[in-house]
Amino acid sequence: MTPPRPTGVPILRLGDVLVTGLLNELDDTSALAFTAELTERIAADGARGVLIDISRLEIIDSFVARTLTELTTMARLLGARVIVAGMRPAVAITLVELGLRLTGVETALNAEQGLTTLGWQRMPHPPGPPGKARP
Repeated sequence: MTPPRPTGVPILRLGDVLVTGLLNELDDTSALAFTAELTERIAADGARGVLIDISRLEIIDSFVARTLTELTTMARLLGARVIVAGMRPAVAITLVELGLRLTGVETALNAEQGLTTLGWQRMPHPPGPPGKARP
């Protein structure tokens, strides 16, 4: 099997969680390549969680909705939990008006809430200056 074509969508690793996002410019071909690339990374990195930030998406069509649903199913089969974060109200309204369901897709209001759901916690205080031990 040939490796997936890079989509230009960054996929960052934070421990055992992958963090990525969808942009408005994601066409059908790019969406398929993104799905292939992300599932490959889940398997290669042994990720237990994936956060997909969609806060930059202003519109969503049935293909992207189906892609998110299928991506979530594939990730679960690979042992990873997926959280889709940052859905705009207009996107939610469009999904409902079109009768589209993101079956099995967990959502969060924003990326921070999504990471918390995946087990990440924000540090209560910023670390001290480099080289100094904290009491």
